[in-house]
Amino acid sequence: MLGLCALAVLLLHCYFAAMIVWWRDHPPRETAFMAARMQELRHRDPRAALRYQFVPYPRIATPLKRAMIAAEDSKFVDHEGFDWDGIELALEKNQRRGRIVAGGSTITQQLAKNLFLSGSRSWLRKGEEAIITLMLEAILDKQRIFELYLNVIEWGSGVFGAEAAAQRYFGIPASRLSAEQAARLAAMAPNPRFYERNPGAPGLARKTRIILARMPAADLP
Repeated sequence: MLGLCALAVLLLHCYFAAMIVWWRDHPPRETAFMAARMQELRHRDPRAALRYQFVPYPRIATPLKRAMIAAEDSKFVDHEGFDWDGIELALEKNQRRGRIVAGGSTITQQLAKNLFLSGSRSWLRKGEEAIITLMLEAILDKQRIFELYLNVIEWGSGVFGAEAAAQRYFGIPASRLSAEQAARLAAMAPNPRFYERNPGAPGLARKTRIILARMPAADLP
């Protein structure tokens, strides 16, 4: 039984690696996170559909790239998948609050979760996330990792990726987003469905201003 379990785990990770190799040159049709959200939406409305359109890196506005780096992972171009300083700070913050309020996940870790994993929280899932993060960093270059990330992250109920988000909130393509629009989308990213329902939330405006101030220092892949 132990040998069969080990073989199953090995085959699963070979599948993950093969998919990542495929995604070097092909856009994902659907991610695990999209599939989970689609199931939730269709439980309420059988006619529900996702808004998702993959666009290449040059067709995503530079302000949005800077905003997401500034908001989510300022060391993205330098680390190899993990921001150890960020993880340490998140652990300290969680200890002070007595609950999980910060995760310290990098862009690569978030992509690993979105592509392959469920939204559950467990040490087993975190271990899988770490392995997939290493695979992503080994197989893809930084620009491709960032391109995939910008195209598959959630930005609202059934809204995935920069193009769908730009169309949903501003009625324009992702290539035409202004700095302020980009900062607002970046501020929404940690809790997009809440901010979609509460666009006037005071925390959103404050976060948008902070991200705008940080954007000029963001290094892009």
